[in-house]
Amino acid sequence: MANPASRPQRAYHQDYICRIRYENNLPPPPGSVKLLDIPIDGLDYYASPGFASRLHRSQPINIEADAELGMPVDLVGMPGVFDGDESSIQAPLIPPPVHPRDKNLLRPLSELGKPKYQPGGISFLRRTEYISSDVARARSEAASKSAPKSAGPKLRKPVDTSKDDPINVLRAVVKGFDIAHPEDAYSGPDTNDNIKGLEPTPAETEAWNNPKHPTKSNLKPVDIYPILPDLEAGTDTGSYMIAKFTANPTQVIEKHDPRMDVGMLRPIEMDDVAIAEFNAKLAAHVADPVRNPHPGGAPFNYHFFLPTDETSASNLRKKLDVHDPDKDNPNLYTTKNKDGKDIFRMNQQRVYETGRSTAADPDHAYKEIALALHDAEVEATDYSESAHDTNGDSTKRLGKAAYYYPVMQKMQLKPHRSKTLAQLGVTPRVEDDDDDRKIDALEVVVDDLNEIEKAKRAEHRAALLGEVGDGENDPAQ
Repeated sequence: MANPASRPQRAYHQDYICRIRYENNLPPPPGSVKLLDIPIDGLDYYASPGFASRLHRSQPINIEADAELGMPVDLVGMPGVFDGDESSIQAPLIPPPVHPRDKNLLRPLSELGKPKYQPGGISFLRRTEYISSDVARARSEAASKSAPKSAGPKLRKPVDTSKDDPINVLRAVVKGFDIAHPEDAYSGPDTNDNIKGLEPTPAETEAWNNPKHPTKSNLKPVDIYPILPDLEAGTDTGSYMIAKFTANPTQVIEKHDPRMDVGMLRPIEMDDVAIAEFNAKLAAHVADPVRNPHPGGAPFNYHFFLPTDETSASNLRKKLDVHDPDKDNPNLYTTKNKDGKDIFRMNQQRVYETGRSTAADPDHAYKEIALALHDAEVEATDYSESAHDTNGDSTKRLGKAAYYYPVMQKMQLKPHRSKTLAQLGVTPRVEDDDDDRKIDALEVVVDDLNEIEKAKRAEHRAALLGEVGDGENDPAQ
């Protein structure tokens, strides 16, 4: 009988059959392949970090962008756009509620994945419970009886509510001043005028004497400035405004235009429609502050004026600088009006409207402030000592300190679109456009404060110092 191992084995041909269920064919590249003629210097040349940089510099990207930069914007169907009303292309102040079908798209990453199985409402599904024997249960009961009784659950440490008492808060504030000026610390009994501060700890005294950066211990303070109010720099309203232009208001783009340092904004009186809309938004905010945000400051339009040249701007700065010894020189004026009076001429640039505006709460007037560092000894080097002696006002009007100034309103100014479009003939001209064009220039004369302006500033200064009366007390006292 023949051995089966000696028989020749027959080979069977088999084909691997695979059905493609999902195809992911990549589309062809949008442009033709660009072949570069580059030298072949080995793998090290192409693997070096500078190869890609040299290739980028030697092969500039050739992209021909159209007038709309590849993003066509069609404003024809937007209502009110060409009339200056941009509400149709802006996001609403109150976002609409999310549709229930879209809430799943807003789930955080921690909630994504397989849903947890919750057998609620199924009676025959119970947790796995282990039944212990009677012996084990007896042992556990005996061990619990023999163990010493605990003192009970650990009680939460009671919160000292007296720290929130207004008197204690005032004592903590006074403690900060006592640490800074221990020679002026009050140690007597509490009265209506004086209150004794809390006792400072050695760590607090050491932190004041040797200040350290909270995260960078190697840094050392270069100088220390006390924070004080500038009582002599008040305005008629007692505060300041911050205006930001959405675009460059001048044609100078290579450097800072010095005329911007003395530019002037003249508000235009609001019409009845704008006043009614603002009052309606303000009333809606008072009725429901959660759903209706504060409208901010009044949306005035402004004329923007600049001096005619840089020389006029420099001379105007000297007239406004109380520290400049030549501020009273009449030769600083660069123009004469038709009556022969010395003036600074400031030409109108264009009309701006308020884009976005935020107004501070009158009850929290110092929530936002502007801070200016003032060092009389450093600034005195710009003027001679003789000027200080002959001129009654010197740079030592303010001592060395960081002076703060309250900011009551911040606004964003953008070009007045309805007026611009009316000048181009896109929209019909309205009445206020003609009124805006009447003011071509301002004749500016710098003079001292009158009695009304002095009274307003004295009133704000008295309110800042907590004085009662007409505010005629000397702030230095």
